[in-house]
Amino acid sequence: MAVCYRYARSREDAEEILQESFVKVFTQLKQFRGEGSFEGWIRKIVVNTALQQIRKDMHRMKDISFPDNLEVPGVHLSPSAEADELMDLIRQLPQGYRAVFNLYAIEGYAHKEIAEMLGINEGTSRSQYLRARAWLAKQLSPQLISHAR
Repeated sequence: MAVCYRYARSREDAEEILQESFVKVFTQLKQFRGEGSFEGWIRKIVVNTALQQIRKDMHRMKDISFPDNLEVPGVHLSPSAEADELMDLIRQLPQGYRAVFNLYAIEGYAHKEIAEMLGINEGTSRSQYLRARAWLAKQLSPQLISHAR
């Protein structure tokens, strides 16, 4: 559920992705060849199911963007930020930005792989990741300052 929730806009969307993923797991169970872990195989199905949902909604991503001046040089996400707060902020990102951020920063995919998965070019993946990271940093900065007081 945690993997689904990182990609979804709401808990209901995450539950839908999870349900669809488990249907796929059970219908494709015979395809698991025992190469690698069963958990990893399931995780890949869940991520791919979430990405399919994002591709369906991709037209929304084109209409939603942050201003270009959101880059915040020298601001890095701090480990002192609470994980739940960070996840809440990630869920506030527009869907395309959220997908790229999750795939790159959390799942560990390369921008080239992300571009192929989402049907975008590599430069778009890079810029969406940087903008998502800058937006998150900007949102976290006031929180970190208030926590330090």
